[in-house]
Amino acid sequence: MKLYVPALAGALLLAACGKSEPPPTPPSESAEAPPEIPVMGREMRILALGDSLFAGYGLKSDQSYPARLEAALRARGINARIANAGVSGNTTADGLARLAFTLDNQKPPPDLALIELGANDMLRALPPEQARANLDAILAELGRRGIPVVLMGMLAPPNLGAEYRRAFDAIYPALAKKHGAVLVPFFLQAVMDRPDLVQEDRLHPTEHGIDAIVAATIDEVAAAVPKPTAPLPPR
Repeated sequence: MKLYVPALAGALLLAACGKSEPPPTPPSESAEAPPEIPVMGREMRILALGDSLFAGYGLKSDQSYPARLEAALRARGINARIANAGVSGNTTADGLARLAFTLDNQKPPPDLALIELGANDMLRALPPEQARANLDAILAELGRRGIPVVLMGMLAPPNLGAEYRRAFDAIYPALAKKHGAVLVPFFLQAVMDRPDLVQEDRLHPTEHGIDAIVAATIDEVAAAVPKPTAPLPPR
């Protein structure tokens, strides 16, 4: 399964994606990239709970966002190990339904959780209040377990109407504030209006698109990773 309703996703992501031949993608790494910092400290376990945007739809496993993010964090000297719990097609309800099982099977518990859900709710035009309630419950459960969160925000496309957009777009900043989560306002911002960074389905990032998203979000994630020397939060 993958993200639903391609017409809606196209309106959201890549209205400029109608070119039959996308322009060539520039190299993802610069020849003048800074040297990697030696990885140090206790291994920091990160859970990435999401849909196909985390699962890496259409990509190899080592090209997914969690895999590339882990490599980027380690290049900064952060001893990160990310468990990819992305499932293509998942809604917020699906994510909530498997949250407790996923957490209970993370031994030891994660030090940080990345939550990327809601795109399929929006693309199915499910009521925003349902997505809000499900994400609220997900963040509340993580809070009860003492696990800090980075919340990846989504935005609704214009063709769902102004009222729907207002209600849906408000979900992520409101819940991040309520639960003290770090917010990435729009997870896909780095590939907006970049058809060369999106697969032919006009929905999912290419390998280079993933690299662009990692580059755009790594600062927020790195800052949210608990310091290994700091006291661990209560479990």
